[in-house]
Amino acid sequence: MPERTYRAAIIGTGGIAHAHAKAVLASAERTLDSGTSDGRASDDGTSAGGASNGGASRGRAELVAVADVDAGRAREFAATYGIPHAYASAEELLREERLDVAHLCTPPQQHAPLALACLEAGVTALVEKPPTLSLAEFDTLIEAERRSAGHVATVLQHRFGAGAVRLRRLARAGELGRPLLATCLTQWYRDDDYYAVPWRGTWESEGGGPTMGHGIHQFDLLLSVLGPWREVTAVAARQARPVDTEDVSMALVTFESGATATVVNSVLSPRQTSELRFDFERATVEVEHLYGYTDDDWTVTPAPGHDGVSSLWKADPGSGSSGHGDWFTAVLDALDQGQAPPVTAADARRTMEFIAALYASAFTGERVRAGQITADSPFAHRMDGTGAPWRTT
Repeated sequence: MPERTYRAAIIGTGGIAHAHAKAVLASAERTLDSGTSDGRASDDGTSAGGASNGGASRGRAELVAVADVDAGRAREFAATYGIPHAYASAEELLREERLDVAHLCTPPQQHAPLALACLEAGVTALVEKPPTLSLAEFDTLIEAERRSAGHVATVLQHRFGAGAVRLRRLARAGELGRPLLATCLTQWYRDDDYYAVPWRGTWESEGGGPTMGHGIHQFDLLLSVLGPWREVTAVAARQARPVDTEDVSMALVTFESGATATVVNSVLSPRQTSELRFDFERATVEVEHLYGYTDDDWTVTPAPGHDGVSSLWKADPGSGSSGHGDWFTAVLDALDQGQAPPVTAADARRTMEFIAALYASAFTGERVRAGQITADSPFAHRMDGTGAPWRTT
């Protein structure tokens, strides 16, 4: 039997909320289908043992409530997933329900105020990307977390597929040799109709363009593998879409290890792809997918004389994907152990600082070092800082 069943709610019932609902409901199925687990967590916060012992029909978590400003949509969502209570506001939900975790699936500009409300209520906030609109806003969440019984964690689920977990494990064990270079591509296509939704395409509502809302999954995974970054040189442009933000950005990144990487974020690319390539001394490790990978999407090419790397990769099999299910399992594993759920505030801040540095470099034409964007920098308070070098729409 699991030690406890966590009471969960979903705030916001847009498209991504369905992935969250399915992840919570799957916790019951995993509990019933799984055997025993040692409950360990890996050093990057991902699950090392799967679900807890089986037997509870409610599973490790249960959805007890949902909220949406459109009350009818909240009721419809609740009926779809068998959720007992539906509310027309997050405030009412937090006032009426006893919760352990709240999944925040609203448009980005609502993430920070809702996360603060959750923390004030002692509820752990699981925040969809991007977690906030700015680095300063994120630091406000960190301060609030220190005063709360709850935690704040960002939903960056690409860290949790089996291939990514295996790659980090082999890299940290030194099995791949030194990291040398990497490429990180998020080349997607979003047409003008996509930006007809009122909250899309502005700095005030989304915080940025594809750098904030699309490429973040890929380069967050890049950062989780290569570790602390040292400096960024970047460009950003608005080429074609009717938006105030960029619709493409490119960056050259240097890491503390000495490795270098290129990062491309685009919503202008008719042949869509999401690609990561890591060139280590002893092997090239690659993954190509679109919106989520499985273990079959990864390839390993050993350097001459290092064929054993392939054997190490194959000897560590896994079937986990980069979906919300494996991420939520890792969240529950951490909560079971009294730990902050992944991706922690400290982890997510490094990614948010990277985004701010990318924009600062693109809009000032200068290299930006880690730690350079301090509290008094305009790029700490808005990702466009002193203003984008193009006219607003």
